[in-house]
Amino acid sequence: MRIAACGALLLALASLGGCTFSAKTTANFPGPVVDASLATDRELEAAVFAGGCFWGIEAVYQHVKGVDRVVSGYSGGTAASANYALVSSGRTHHAESVHVLYDRAQVSYGQLLKIFFAVAHDPTQLNRQGPDRGSQYRSAIFYTTKDQHRIANAYIEQLNQVHVFDDPIVTSLAPLMAFHVAEDYHQNYASRHPDELYILLHDAPKVAHLKKRLPGLYVERMTRDGATPN
Repeated sequence: MRIAACGALLLALASLGGCTFSAKTTANFPGPVVDASLATDRELEAAVFAGGCFWGIEAVYQHVKGVDRVVSGYSGGTAASANYALVSSGRTHHAESVHVLYDRAQVSYGQLLKIFFAVAHDPTQLNRQGPDRGSQYRSAIFYTTKDQHRIANAYIEQLNQVHVFDDPIVTSLAPLMAFHVAEDYHQNYASRHPDELYILLHDAPKVAHLKKRLPGLYVERMTRDGATPN
């Protein structure tokens, strides 16, 4: 039963309620002091994030200005290949992740990070996210360039110094070694199953939060293949 894959049974989900975050307020959530400048012309770059079930992270970034494509998959482990059953076993050390292809002329890496920390997940939860438990649901950033590493590291230090969260950030930083695309049925899952209880409780509120709190970074919809419409 798929609903149990990225969460517990329906009864447990209903008792847990929607997503909660320990950030004091997203309205005043600080942007990164250290960031990359916007490119002068269209320039695509990849960013990879992990923060719980990839359905919700994917749904959030599919509504971000300047994002061309979002793909769900697995990263961070030592296994040469990955699939949902293997990753769920915990033996591969992979995390459910999303590969975000974005235009550096429209959105900066630092802005993507702000969304990751302020909207997409709770970075203070260790090896879990909401009802999902295990290292495959850990909070992680897999940087693809040295500049991404520098910006992400500085931002985590900045957020911890100003105590944006009540608890310390546990997000790990690691270079992207490989990204394994997840099964087709995981792709665009939230948009294809908007009435599923898990989506209603844990993922749809994140997208609504993005639209309300960071409207300048929000776009209303994506095309069917996951690309931002022109």
